[in-house]
Amino acid sequence: MKIFVLFITLGFLASVKPVEGFFHRKKDPAPAEESYIKKLRIEKPEKPIPAPDFTLEDLSGKRVSLKDFRGKAVFLNFWATWCPPCVVEMPSMEKLHKEFRDDGLVILAINFRETPEQAKAFVKKHKLTFTVLLDLEGSVFELYQAWALPVTTIVNKRREIGGRAMGSRDWDSKESQGFFRHVLAEKS
Repeated sequence: MKIFVLFITLGFLASVKPVEGFFHRKKDPAPAEESYIKKLRIEKPEKPIPAPDFTLEDLSGKRVSLKDFRGKAVFLNFWATWCPPCVVEMPSMEKLHKEFRDDGLVILAINFRETPEQAKAFVKKHKLTFTVLLDLEGSVFELYQAWALPVTTIVNKRREIGGRAMGSRDWDSKESQGFFRHVLAEKS
């Protein structure tokens, strides 16, 4: 009987988190959010990082700044027309844009050092309706440390970097939709 009680006690103790982790940990992300982040391979910062502001021109020559989208979640995608994985993920970005634009998700696709004509031809060919910005000098790429393409940075409603994904993703997947529903439900 004593051995049975010992095994029960050891089993219970093994299932309890250490006191430090149980009482002193910051609140973990909701299990669903954590699952989406893991499945989408999104790197999430340990603590809030303010998203650096920038201003670039769109394809019509209008100046657009990150600060123009206060209170909205912003999907910053760094890309180029010559980048095959960038081309692969664009249709799913368009679907994501159509699904969530009315809910407050803004997609800004920041083109790396190509001419307006190159970017316009690409947008027309692929029938993209989200905003494309031109980073002719590569300064915003440097600011956001987008050293490989594609890179996506998620900026939450509080203008903090909420996550980063390197490489292409299926942004129209169930996991992606769940992740963005969570991001859009957060308070500003």
